Amino acid sequence: MPLKLWIVMGLIATTIIAVALPVYAWNEADRMARAQENLLGESIEQGQVIYAENCVVCHGAAGAGISAYPALANQGVRDMDYDTIFKVIERGRYNTAMAPWGVNEGGVLNDMQIDQLIAMIQQGDWAATAHTVDNLGLNPPTVISVEIPEDILASLADLPHGEVMARALPLYAANCAGCHGGNGEGTAIAPALNDDTLRQQNTDEDLQRTIANGRPGTLMAGWDQALTPEEISDLVSLIRYWDEIPAGLLPEPELPPIASTDAEVIAAGEKLYAVACSTCHGSDGQGSRMAPALNVQSFLTETNDQAIKAIISQGVPDTRMPAWGGRLTDEQLTSLVSFLRSWEPDAPSAAQSTQTGTGGQGGRPGWLQNNQQENQGGLLKWLWGN
Repeated sequence: MPLKLWIVMGLIATTIIAVALPVYAWNEADRMARAQENLLGESIEQGQVIYAENCVVCHGAAGAGISAYPALANQGVRDMDYDTIFKVIERGRYNTAMAPWGVNEGGVLNDMQIDQLIAMIQQGDWAATAHTVDNLGLNPPTVISVEIPEDILASLADLPHGEVMARALPLYAANCAGCHGGNGEGTAIAPALNDDTLRQQNTDEDLQRTIANGRPGTLMAGWDQALTPEEISDLVSLIRYWDEIPAGLLPEPELPPIASTDAEVIAAGEKLYAVACSTCHGSDGQGSRMAPALNVQSFLTETNDQAIKAIISQGVPDTRMPAWGGRLTDEQLTSLVSFLRSWEPDAPSAAQSTQTGTGGQGGRPGWLQNNQQENQGGLLKWLWGN
């Protein structure tokens, strides 16, 4: 072949390569970007399910927080660096209700599942998460609250401390009335706050400290993560000046109807158990890595009804058991205990855990199951380039 022809062919080949390489590189980059976007979307979807099964009872279906448990649906959490939020989920937070969830810390979530949960919290849509929670039937009971009409709030203006009372009462109605009663008169699960003895025996600093930090061994959790110092100060003022409010001015909470027969009580308890308890304790009460068995003779015969009710109401410190007081009425707590008690005649002598929950290799989403090791930390960190 003539030399000139070889030269021409070489030039043509070089030109083709020079044109093709950038096109290939552009297409490859676009393909990688689409793959990362798809993987992130799938991770968010898996994270929604993990959240619904493990986090919703404390942080709410839409991440707004429940009672003293903090909100996650805010910019502060979205902007938190990956390593920090990973460690919080994996290891928990000392001296708070946030227990460790990582498998290496006694929890049920492997590193990949924590990645997926972080993806949902920081990159997902909370309305979509709430929709997933609802579809799974896992909407938890929320705080029992009181609706205070605007005309009542306006009528407080003439009171000596009316301005601060008008700020404090909606806070109290939304967060405290379920436990302490609509008018602060106390209930079966929490003491009265509208009480002269309480006012005389406690300084403002005492009351502020109790609201902020809670009281160990009681249902009273610390509210410093859910309320601002100014809001806590307003609640202290409400307690201090409550006797200025005319008796009977404030409405009482609207409570669900009370069941009238034993069968109805047990049936109501079964419904509550399915929503609030089954994810951790198992659908049949046989326990899991997340929580101990309840359907077992050693628990049911050695724990009386009042003790079970106290555990449900107050939660268990340093575990995943949240406090349900203020979210469940005394009648609902009774129905839940009655349902648990209905297991007793046939309860096994020893726990036979089904190890339910989302943890472990078997809990991985199908599209990611393979023979890789459990440690997959940093997958989503890589996905969005950190």
